[in-house]
Amino acid sequence: MPESGFDGAYELRYGTADQEMTAAGRVTAALGPIALHAEGSRSYREDYDVPDSYGTDRLRDSFGDSSSYAFGTSWVMDKGYIGVAYTRQNAEYGLPGHSHINGVCHTHGLDLHCESHGSFNDPFFNIDDSHTAFIKLRSERVDVRGDFTDLLPGFSNLRVRGSYTDYRHDEVDGPALFALYSNEAYDGRIELTHKPLFGFVGTLGVQYTDAKFDGLNQSDRHRLPIDFDFSNAPEGFRGYTSFLPPFYKVTENWGVFLNERRSFGPIDIEIAARKDWRTITHPLPEVFAAVVPPATEAIFESLPGGFAGFVEGMKELYTELYLEENPAAEHDPFSASIGATWNIDGSYSAALSLARTERAPNVRELYAQGNNLATNSFELGLARTHYGSRTLLPEPTTDVMETAKTVNLTLRKTDGPFEFEVGLYHQDVDDYIFARLIETEIATGIPHNYLVYVAANASFTGIDGQVSYTVSPESLVTLFGDYVATDLKGEGDNLPRIPPGRLGARYQGRFGPLSADVEYYRTFAQEGVALYETPTDGYNMVNATIAYRFAIPGASDVELYARGTNLTNELAFVHTSFVKDQSPLRGRSVVVGLRHQF
Repeated sequence: MPESGFDGAYELRYGTADQEMTAAGRVTAALGPIALHAEGSRSYREDYDVPDSYGTDRLRDSFGDSSSYAFGTSWVMDKGYIGVAYTRQNAEYGLPGHSHINGVCHTHGLDLHCESHGSFNDPFFNIDDSHTAFIKLRSERVDVRGDFTDLLPGFSNLRVRGSYTDYRHDEVDGPALFALYSNEAYDGRIELTHKPLFGFVGTLGVQYTDAKFDGLNQSDRHRLPIDFDFSNAPEGFRGYTSFLPPFYKVTENWGVFLNERRSFGPIDIEIAARKDWRTITHPLPEVFAAVVPPATEAIFESLPGGFAGFVEGMKELYTELYLEENPAAEHDPFSASIGATWNIDGSYSAALSLARTERAPNVRELYAQGNNLATNSFELGLARTHYGSRTLLPEPTTDVMETAKTVNLTLRKTDGPFEFEVGLYHQDVDDYIFARLIETEIATGIPHNYLVYVAANASFTGIDGQVSYTVSPESLVTLFGDYVATDLKGEGDNLPRIPPGRLGARYQGRFGPLSADVEYYRTFAQEGVALYETPTDGYNMVNATIAYRFAIPGASDVELYARGTNLTNELAFVHTSFVKDQSPLRGRSVVVGLRHQF
């Protein structure tokens, strides 16, 4: 609750590299025990600048236009609060490097073929590939939250969370809506924190999620056969019988979890465990369509039962095939961890944690089957490998569970002019799920990767941390970095999209109302790449910020700031991006803005 009964803040921002114009604000008011809150933002960006060495000075289709707003209210009581909020987000943003030229790609065994023939028709036939491609996104969310203290005997805190999310985004290429993704999800969570019991304080909780997802394996939503135009039909088109989207994947998940904490002198112990029960099912689609050329309708009418009987027979056949080709998946992952922190004295500590975690494969890893035009790839999931080959690829399965054994060691110093935090970790993963390259097809001029999700043993070893020194009350110098090494055991390949190492330094100064910082970091080259990747060059990045707070008599301060990024205008690519070569980081940019709280 705001102390004065009302408070708020706003920010205005303009960016030079993409002509960004952003406005954001929030207000909170108290009406007795009722708190009211509203916030919103709007941002518009054109295609952003890239260094001339890329071959052009702007990255096509990197624009964006987004807005969001939220309203909420809470009833505040002596022992806690309960509240509800509504949030809506809308956005349109470009897809740099997108092309639908490989929309016809399909497999013949281990061969990826990217030309139309027979029943393999180009879903983008007669559609120009030079159109702007973009995503149109809409999301609505309702949240209910409550926190209460000393409400139940033996428990110090009760926390309740509930949410409903309705998400959709359309992938549009010129006149074609080629893909549509939607996700409708309900989520509920209850946590109880008990009072000290045998010296332990902990939280017991239960969580339930029910989500309905659609859009996987679809890149031809613009060509549904209900309104089929036979004048534009590809040569040899004989008709169409099939279920029509949406093709929902319904995920239901129950989870219970517990974490406990206790101190033994200078040693803090924490123990945690979680058990989940997850199922993914595929409800039968509601709409079945049968479309045949007009010249053949008389043939079907002459059959026993006529055309209607033909349709019903095909629906029965497709129902059997749909249920067979979309097996349900059941997973019951269990994870547990134990950690200890040794508080050596008032400033030094050392923490060690051990964990064994299980992760079930997600919907894409299980059921992918078709072209993913956002990543220039044709993908087959763990349960769909037989669509590529029943003999040369692994047997289709849903019975895969990633199991990771992890050890973390963290050293900290948190007092005095010299401070640091350094973490070391090692993780062995059995049945690590990743996309393995089968073939890269280049016949269209744009490489298209044939990827099959598989499971193999892998390991990750890394270090990350920062070291800082307070030179004076006004000045702080920090060194930071991170690095990870991976090993894909016995596979003769490397894991894809592993981030390269990074090392940098930052200076921060505070001089009364003036503050400034300057940062330099080096992202190193990544040469340990998967078979379908290319090495990524390293790059240097220089960023800086300066801000000044103006005192306003009788009101709160106003801050003006300017932040520059990539000040050396270096051409840089992000190795973890699926479309890194088509989407370099933005060039030199300066953002100026104003912030005010009241």
